[in-house]
Amino acid sequence: MAEVRLSIGGRTHVVACRDGGEAALEALGRRLDAHAATAARAAGGQGGERTMLYIALMLADELTEAEQARGGAGASSILLDRIAERLERIADTLEQSTGNA
Repeated sequence: MAEVRLSIGGRTHVVACRDGGEAALEALGRRLDAHAATAARAAGGQGGERTMLYIALMLADELTEAEQARGGAGASSILLDRIAERLERIADTLEQSTGNA
């Protein structure tokens, strides 16, 4: 297992991933970080967990807009459920690793 350091919203998180998955995970971290400032403002200073929720909502909104633009509404709820599950796992991992940072 490899470990990747992600900087999201000015906080560093150490996340484990499969060997070879480092670049993909770093790209995901950069995407999350791109939304961090807006999400932190939306969360009103209520902490990292709330900020991550807003980041997840922004990404889900982007996904929904992209699907609607393609006309692919059929599988969107299943896909959103999968993404929500993955985001919850990522948030759990980030919360657990906060103590490591």
